[in-house]
Amino acid sequence: MTVELDGQRCGVVAIVGAPNAGKSTLVNALVGQKVAITSPKAQTTRTRVMGVAIEGEAQIVLLDTPGIFVPKRRLDRAMVQAAWGGAQGADLIALIVDGKAGLGPKLEPIVEALKARPEPKWLILNKVDICAKDKLLIHTQRLNELIAFDETFFVSAATADGLPELKSAFAAKMPQGPWHFPEDQVSDATDRMMAAEITREQLYHQLHAELPYAAAVDTEKYTERDDGSVEIHQQILVARPTQRAIVLGKGGARLKEIGSKARAELANLLGCKVHLYLHVKVKEDWEEDRFIYRDIGLDWVD
Repeated sequence: MTVELDGQRCGVVAIVGAPNAGKSTLVNALVGQKVAITSPKAQTTRTRVMGVAIEGEAQIVLLDTPGIFVPKRRLDRAMVQAAWGGAQGADLIALIVDGKAGLGPKLEPIVEALKARPEPKWLILNKVDICAKDKLLIHTQRLNELIAFDETFFVSAATADGLPELKSAFAAKMPQGPWHFPEDQVSDATDRMMAAEITREQLYHQLHAELPYAAAVDTEKYTERDDGSVEIHQQILVARPTQRAIVLGKGGARLKEIGSKARAELANLLGCKVHLYLHVKVKEDWEEDRFIYRDIGLDWVD
């Protein structure tokens, strides 16, 4: 589908939903490269991540928000606040729903909160490649009975099914006006922040259920060397000595593998040689450290 655009358009789409609905995968696919880390682990995204997609004369600013859930701790509250804060004042809110799960306990409070919001709301059923069509139609009907969505789309962020149509529709919805960012900018994340996220992604991919999601990566030093390479020193913060042992692995083998995978991805992302040095530190109260929140892009929530 081709969208005729009269001059430049630019607007903000807030991507919201329950944990593991596929929000980050969708944003990465629409942007055309990685701007947000992904993993099967719930609550992988912690803060608002901005991705910039271009479609014709339209610039679509996509805000990938943390999955919204019932907060229990300070970190949880900060993540949920970041999610709803990302939706504030957006030109459009897109609710991403796991097509297999449909409407359940995790999604119900989000739907309830969306009802009163003034922004235009679209429903996007994701993971259609692994869903039965009759279930998708049931989920769609139930959700549209609860909220008067302006549009409904069926997509697979993993296979790109339905994404060209969705991107064109987003572009057509953006208000007329100058672009907010240069054409070659795909995210607002700094290289320093992205480096920490890439290492955290490898923690999740390689440790799975062995490590609680409440681990953090702090980039202590990020230096560009004279030869064009980058030197990065990072601390992996865990809450207990047993978790440190898990991250290190036997003879430090697990940490070495995490570093190797993260280094390779960062070299590809940054387009230069990367010297990555990882250190694992036990910091029981890291979730109460204001500086950690600042470094990972979250507001301190009392």
